[in-house]
Parts: sequence; C-alpha cells; structure tokens
Amino acid sequence: MTSVLTNLRNTAVAGFVLALILFLMYQGHGGYEATAFAKFFFRWLHVLSGVMWVGLLYYFNFVQIPNMPNIPDDQKPAIGKVIAPAALFWFRHGAMATIVTGLILAALNGYIVEAVSLGLVEGSDIGHRMIGIGMWLGAIMWFNVWFVIWPNQQKALGLVEADDDAKAASARTAMLFSRTNTLLSIPMLFAMIAAQNLYNIS
Repeated sequence: MTSVLTNLRNTAVAGFVLALILFLMYQGHGGYEATAFAKFFFRWLHVLSGVMWVGLLYYFNFVQIPNMPNIPDDQKPAIGKVIAPAALFWFRHGAMATIVTGLILAALNGYIVEAVSLGLVEGSDIGHRMIGIGMWLGAIMWFNVWFVIWPNQQKALGLVEADDDAKAASARTAMLFSRTNTLLSIPMLFAMIAAQNLYNIS
C-alpha cells in the first residue's frame, strides 16, 4: 500500500482502478444503456476536471498569493520556478478538459443550443437559461486562463523573456484576472447546480 501512496502516478492509477471496479459492479447488476452511460461518463470527467481546475484556482487565491509576502526572499524562487509552473500546467489543462467535457455533456443531453443562447430560442425554459449562464461564466473563466493568466504568468515567472517592469505588470495582471475567475466561480457553480437540482437540467 505504501508503494501506491508514495508515488502520485500509482495513486492516480489506483483511483481509476477502483472506479473501474465500481463500473463492473454496476454492469453486473443489470448493465447499462449506452447513451445514459455516455452522459454519466462525461459528467464524471467534467466534475473531475472541474475539481482540478477550480481547486487550483482556490489554491492560488486562498493560499499562495496571500502568503507570498510572508515567504523569505531566498525561498521565493522555489515557488516561482518549481511549484507555480507545475500548478499552472494542471490548472490550465484542467480548465480545457472542463470546457470540452462540459460542451460534450450539453450536446449529449440535447440542450447545447438552448444553453448557449441563454434560453432565447423556442422551446427553452428558465433551466436552460440557468445552465447557459453557468456555461458562459465558465467560458469566460477558461478564456481568462488561456489568453490572459497563462501568458502573463509566463512573463512573471521568467518562462519567457521580459524586463523587470514587464514582469511586475504581468504578475499584477495575472493576479487580477485570477481574482476575477475566483469571483465568477461562485455564481458559475451556483447556476450549474441550480440548473440540475432546481430545474432538472441534467
């Protein structure tokens, strides 16, 4: 057991193996309908990716950024050169996976047009508008990650060449847009959970 828990890859593989066992248990008790399983599978991937993305967003904003001033200057390079780039890798790819699986899920459930149009097309209702609001907020957050936060973090962390003034400006821009995403994540999650639990949009 120690060999599983002391190696991250082994830990992740073990988690997926346990999920596979649950799937086989489910299949052994009546099986599954292919379309229903596809919807479930992409929802699972969507939630898994979202936990990675938003979890790291909250790590940056509730842990790393507020505590950076308390870290001695000689220790800060460890954050900027090692921890932050690794966290940003999973952060931005978690965002991409969340968006892709979310769009697939909306298409599988047949409400992608109603949601993207914010419930303005014929046959839509308040549930489609609510899930659409959540999707658009998520899309704005995804855009901020890939086209504002990540490019500016590359400069701030010295991953691409930039002078000291540009690094400072980029660090501030990345922080402000990261805070924007933290702000948007709260109504985004509210809208998505409300759509499913109050308006039965699955």
